[in-house]
Parts: sequence; C-alpha cells; structure tokens
Amino acid sequence: MKMKCRIPGQFILIVLLLSCQSPSEAPTQSLTKYVNPFIGTDGKGKTYPGATVPFGMVQLSPDNGRNGWDWISGYFYPDSMIAGFSHLHLTGTGAGDLYDISFMPLTGTERQKQLDEINAKPTTISTFSHDREAANPGYYEVWLEDYEVQVNLTATNRSGLQRYHFKKLDDPRVKLDLGYSRNWDETEATFLEVVNDSTVVGYRKSTGWARDQRVFFYSVFSKPIADLELWSEGGLTDVSIAKGKEIKAVFHFDLNAADSEVMVKTALSSVSIENAKRNLDAEQIGFDFEGVRSKAHQAWEEQLQKIKVETDVDNKVQFYTAMYHSMLAPVTFSDVNGEVRGADGSTYRMDYTRYSIFSLWDTFRAWHPLTTLIHQDRVPDMLQSLYAHYEESGKLPVWEFHGNETDMMLGYHAVPVMADAILKGLPGIDPEKTYKAMKVSAMQEEFQIDVYQEKGYVPHERASWNVSLTMEYAYDDWCIAQVAKYLNKEDDYQYFMERSLNYRNHYDPKTNFMRAKDETGNFKEPFDPLAYHPEDYTEANAWQYHWFAPHDIPGLIEMSGGENDFEMKLDSMFEVTQSEGESPVWISGYIGQYVHGNEPSHHVPYLYQYVSQPAKTQQRVRQIMDDLYTTDPDGLCGNEDCGQMSAWYLFSALGFYPVNPADGRYVLGSPQVDEAILSLPEGKQFKVIAKNQGLDHVYVQQVLLNGVPLDRSYITHEEVVDGGTLIFEMSNNPVE
Repeated sequence: MKMKCRIPGQFILIVLLLSCQSPSEAPTQSLTKYVNPFIGTDGKGKTYPGATVPFGMVQLSPDNGRNGWDWISGYFYPDSMIAGFSHLHLTGTGAGDLYDISFMPLTGTERQKQLDEINAKPTTISTFSHDREAANPGYYEVWLEDYEVQVNLTATNRSGLQRYHFKKLDDPRVKLDLGYSRNWDETEATFLEVVNDSTVVGYRKSTGWARDQRVFFYSVFSKPIADLELWSEGGLTDVSIAKGKEIKAVFHFDLNAADSEVMVKTALSSVSIENAKRNLDAEQIGFDFEGVRSKAHQAWEEQLQKIKVETDVDNKVQFYTAMYHSMLAPVTFSDVNGEVRGADGSTYRMDYTRYSIFSLWDTFRAWHPLTTLIHQDRVPDMLQSLYAHYEESGKLPVWEFHGNETDMMLGYHAVPVMADAILKGLPGIDPEKTYKAMKVSAMQEEFQIDVYQEKGYVPHERASWNVSLTMEYAYDDWCIAQVAKYLNKEDDYQYFMERSLNYRNHYDPKTNFMRAKDETGNFKEPFDPLAYHPEDYTEANAWQYHWFAPHDIPGLIEMSGGENDFEMKLDSMFEVTQSEGESPVWISGYIGQYVHGNEPSHHVPYLYQYVSQPAKTQQRVRQIMDDLYTTDPDGLCGNEDCGQMSAWYLFSALGFYPVNPADGRYVLGSPQVDEAILSLPEGKQFKVIAKNQGLDHVYVQQVLLNGVPLDRSYITHEEVVDGGTLIFEMSNNPVE
C-alpha cells in the first residue's frame, strides 16, 4: 500500500481546493512544496538530501561518516550520526566516491568515534534527530545535538553556503577535513592556505572511481578567524600554509550571545584556485543566506513548472520529487570563464556549459529521451560534452565522471543518446562529425568488440557479462545504422543493421532464453535462468535479459515462438518466483522475475503492447507505480541511478514510455495523473488528460490524439513537440 507523505492538514485543504481547477485554469502554484528530498535516502535509492540547484556543480549535503553500500551517497536515513557537510555527492549510483571538501562546526569537547572496521581512524561526529532535520529544493537544515549548533545549507550552481548558529558558545569553531574519504574514494594529496583572517583556499586530489579527481576550492568566512589549528602528517603546525596527504584545519571564532552566527561560502573548480575564486565572485556577493536560498528555490520552481500535473497529493509528491531527482545529474563541470579540466587532464576553454556525470548505461533508456522533451535548451551542451570527451580521449564515454572515464558497465551508450538527438532534429550537434565518433566506439578493439565483430557474439571464455555485451552492442549498432541511413551512408547502414541482429546469436530455442556460448558456438552448461551469473549477465539473470532487443521486438517475438508464446513468457516473467538464496544487492523491486530496481527490465511491461495485449501493460505499469514508488524515505525500490528510476516514473505517470529510446516513439501505458501540461519550446504545450483515472481505474478504453481516436499503441516525438492533447478514457475493466 502506498504511504502518504506527512503534510500539514491546512496545506492539504489548500491543495484540494486548487485541484478542483485544471492546470490551465489554476493560478500558478508553487511546486517545490511537493518535493521531498528524503525520498530515496533509505533502502535502495542511494540519494542525498542536501542543497543543490538544477544540474548544479555543488551538492552540499550531510555525511554520516560510515563506509558501506548503504552510505554510497554519504547519507543513509536510518543513521543517527553526522560527520560533516561536504560539497560533492553522487545521486543514486552504486559507486562510493566524492564527499569532497568537508566542513563540521564544533563546540566544547569534540566527539570522535570509530564508526566501522574499514576506517580504523576515529571520526568526528554528532548525533542528530530527524525531528530537527528538514530539506526542500536548494535547502537543508539540521540540529547537531552534541555541539548545539543549528546548521543551514544552500547553494548556487558552483558554490555552497553554510550557516552555523552556535547555541552553545564553548569554544565555537569549524573543522575543515581535506582528507575525509569513504568507500571507493582515497585522498592522495591536499593543500590549504589561510590567505587572510576570513579566507582559506586549497585543493584535494584523490583517486577511486574517478582515478584522477582534482577539486580546487575557495572559502570565505563571514567572521574573522580568531585562532587557527593546522594539522598535517607531522601533527599540529604553526604556519598558515601546508601540503600533505590529509590536511585538516580548525578555525576558532570569537562569538557572543548577541552575535553567534558564522557563515562560510565555498566555490569549487576542476581547474584552479583562481577559477574557484572567479566562480564565487560571480555567484555570491557578500553573505546573503536567504537571498541565495531564494534564488535556488526559484531555479527549482522554474524547472518544475515545465510539467504541471493535477492528481492527488501523494502522487504529486512522487511526481515532483521524481522531477527533482531527474535534475540532479549530469552536473555543471565548467567554470564561469568556460574553463574545465578535460578527459586527458588538460585545461580547455569552452563556449558552452560542460557537463559531467553521465551514467549512460542507465540513463540512455528513459532519462535522455525525457531531456529531449523538457530540457531541449540543455541538450546541445550535453551532447557537446560527450563529444568533447571523444576529442580528448579518442572514444565516446562509457560512464564519464568528473573528467574521468570509469569504464563502468558496458556498451557504447553515448551512441543512442546522440542518435536520438540527431534523428529528432535537435540543434547544436553536427551529425557528420558525431557519426564518425559513433563509428570509432563501435569499431574499437577493446571490451571484446573485436571478437564481437568477428564472431557476431562474445564467447563466455573471453569476457564476463558476455551475453549482455552482445545484446547491448547490437542495440547500439542499430542506432548507428539509423544515423547512417539519415546521412545516406547506405553501405554503413547495411553493415550496422546486420550487426544489430547479433543478439539473436545467443538465442537457444530449446530453453527459449538468451544463453552464453563458447568459442565454438556451443551453449554453456549447466544453465539456470533464475541464477545470477555475473560471468554471463550484467546485474541480471537470463529472465531479465531475454527482452533486450528494443530495436527488433517483432523479430524477438517471432524468434520466441510467435505472439501467443511471447505473451505467455511475459506472463511468466511477472509470475515465476525467485529460487531460494540471497540475491545480489542491486536486485530489488521484484514482481516475479521482473526487477524494477535495475534498468534491464524497465521497458518490459510495455512489451505487451506489441502482442495486442494493452490491458496487461496498463495493469503492470500501474502496479509498479503503486507498489514500488512511495513517499517514504525508502520510496525507491532500487538505485536512483542519476535520474533513470525517476524518468521511468515520470514517463509512465504521463501515460507513455520510450521502449526503444532512439526511435522517436512513446508506447502507451496507463497514466497515473488526472491531467498534465508539458511546456515545450516555441511556447507550445502538450496536454495529457486521463478521464476517470483512479486506483481501480487503470484500464484504457480509448485514446484520442487531438480529438481523433488513436488506432495504434504509440505516439511520436513529433506529435508531442508539435503540441496538442492526448486523452485517455479510463475504466476499471480491461478492453476485451
């Protein structure tokens, strides 16, 4: 059962009154109030609750100080400790990195504790309670119980602003720990200089998931520093400048009951301290906490207004929190002067905003198609960011992270992102130049792509994830083929179309599954479709990977025995229970063998539409939305994965989904909102109306596009961006 969010009664009354009007009739209402940044901070979500702006470079958020899977984002809702407030965080990934430039206000005796066995060093901590913690877009606050300090955080694009109100005046001070690292992250070198009585600058260089990460910072306090402690490997020093592996500093302040507040503003750069200062000067003048908070709030408000929905309060919280989560990555990476540290370690100056953190294996599926609808103004810069990585490193990125290639996951999934933009005719991308980059990724010899080209599949002796590699390479090849056709490159089109069918080489008609093969073409034995074999499948089993041929679903249906057999196998997918034994940590959100907590399954509920069973798609997508998304802190059943989990929800709540992320079609489902208005370029609007929609009215009786009954199971991207009205007539009975 879906949990309701905790909203004051008088607010619910206002919302209910406003809900009597359609979005087009109602006065503009605040949408940020529906965002709950704590959704996803418990359970599998791995999100953070701190302060940031849409696609902001800085994510100023609390850290609990512990290592482990649950603390990948730095913060885990069940915890009761805070170890500091750092300026960089990942949203919902499985990788533990960042947590850079960590501050912590202190009074009295500093409390330290060894929090886990991985990090033997005592960690500075304070207890806190969720009763005295709050967050909304661009803002976070908490009360540190052990030091009696009220902490408030807000942010601009490239800087953070912290406000500390010291209720206890026993030696009020602020600790800066440049050596703070957890999980995959390891500090390699730090530098700190106290420039004057209110300014400190420095850098932190680290290795981990980002093999060579460099963060330069420029911090200014609102009060003069009364005393300084600077610690290096040799202990306490009496200088104001130091280099070392893990520099720490403690800044003491003279405060009194009438003047007990200290603020610190910090800007970051991947290039230099000087650029960090430029970023700070451009984005924060003086110390105006409420002014910065107001601008952050307004930035979020403007973005959330791009989709106005009417539905019940609970679903609004889910919808707008999903929108919020969908704008936490990628992040701004270039400085205000256009400079950025490139993938080869060199400094470049760009005439566009350079973005970083592209979780492409996750986000090519729904997040990037969503972006082509509601963030068309940002798409050209994102595409140029991907292309710049190619120019600097020789290949399109696989999983780009703060100027580093992590080579995490698989495929060359920058290809469908770029192909989708080219085929949709979006500006700011050179098709010919981009096509050459696509081909380089597809023709390289790394990652067993040379073997894949030679044999048409990846043998299990050659690589782990071999079945998944073949299937995902095949999809990316189809995307290249479509761009080749668009550019009238017939030979390339034929070549890559042939390669796009390589996924079929893993099909075993005896078991009706995709299976690993050896070098000679024999299927690997033994075989259990329920087993999680990382040597053959990527974070999935044979059940979950069977369906990944979004470019050739009719062919997959025919190969699987025809429509009836395909439908029965889909039914089994949602009904077959897991065998005994513990599943991997990334496998969650089960409905039979369907696993919504991980991306390979995301398009599967919509496949019923391809065998003329729309009611089954409608029932399953509503079941997933109702059961696997809630407004509690554990309201995400799997990793948020830089917006993909939320993008699935946003599309599905609107009533359609990009099964093939690069064919410009959205397959119809069952909308969970009563009405929605998408604001599009050139002042156009696309309206979705779900008549008689409700918890028990999930079945679609008829669909009308601009007043004309729709006799197909999809709408096109062009139909959406041209503006118009899509009406779903809903019922509690499936159409026979």
